[in-house]
Amino acid sequence: MKQFISLIIKEAKHIARDKRTLLVLCGMPVVMMLLFGFAISTDVKNVRVITVASQLDAHSQRIVNAIESNEYFNLVGCVATPVEAERCIRNQRADLAIVFAPNFANNQEMQIITDGADPNMAQLYNIYVTQIALQQLQPLNDNRESDPVSSTLLFNPKMQSSYNFVPGIMGMLLMLICAMMTSISIVREKEMGTMNLMLVSPLRPITIIVAKAIPYMTIACVILALIIAIAHLVLGVPVAGSLWTIIFVSVLYILIALLLGLLISTVAHTQLVALLASAMLLILPCVLLSGMIFPVESMPSPLQAIAAIMPPRYYISAMRKLMIAGAGIISVRNEVAVMLTMVIVLFSLALMKFNKSFS
Repeated sequence: MKQFISLIIKEAKHIARDKRTLLVLCGMPVVMMLLFGFAISTDVKNVRVITVASQLDAHSQRIVNAIESNEYFNLVGCVATPVEAERCIRNQRADLAIVFAPNFANNQEMQIITDGADPNMAQLYNIYVTQIALQQLQPLNDNRESDPVSSTLLFNPKMQSSYNFVPGIMGMLLMLICAMMTSISIVREKEMGTMNLMLVSPLRPITIIVAKAIPYMTIACVILALIIAIAHLVLGVPVAGSLWTIIFVSVLYILIALLLGLLISTVAHTQLVALLASAMLLILPCVLLSGMIFPVESMPSPLQAIAAIMPPRYYISAMRKLMIAGAGIISVRNEVAVMLTMVIVLFSLALMKFNKSFS
């Protein structure tokens, strides 16, 4: 019995001395509870609404005021035609448009236009706005037989969930595969000692980094082609925008993933650590904080701040615009600018850490 108790005490002391194990045991559950508790939310919040009307009368203004005063919606503007409203939704300047029929004071008819790329959230938007509108129109439509509110789903009239999930899956797969390939490859070189041999050669560190990245960039491009082909030919997801623009944005995102893998490799000392770090540090943010499943706008402000530095968020947003909405390069200029900045920052950090870790 004494030996058994001694073994328990020995193991407890070992865990107490191993700060990394203790951090994983105690910190991971806290982090996961906070992430899953706050990030996993289907609540409707901060929905950007635009109205379409040549002139608002007393009845339509009452509906607009009710929506504006609602905590779930933000009124961001008013346009004159449904075409302008569709353009705003396509460029993701609005999530929902309310179109008031001409002579609304007499017919009390309105249309709700939502972005069907995310059919689940589009349905929730429709339900919320319809309830508010019907409450305001009920005194005027007690004897009306037809429903005064109609709805239209842009880009996904059949409400296929693959339209929403495929861009997110693309972002997750490219990030995980590219980061893992790069980190494991360089750590393997460190374990075998061949990395030190390369560093004492006349080759500069930047040359080694670029040379090691090019083969994995080629493999990643082949994977990208397979993913797009499967998405379009098997899953039926449209490629409405320019294919060359999709490839350009994807290559930029692949560069970010490769550089993240390089950063992980400068910290990890074994291939197993590199694999676990790539999976744990990237898979949860890719799924929870990128807008892949849950809207970022519905998350608390601290998580929105973290999501703002997550590369998958911008790639998934750009792919939804390019593939589903058929937008052009101008519509994704903000996403491209952020990813270009990330490439520059990550390349500088990777080069600095690479030189420091092998100096």
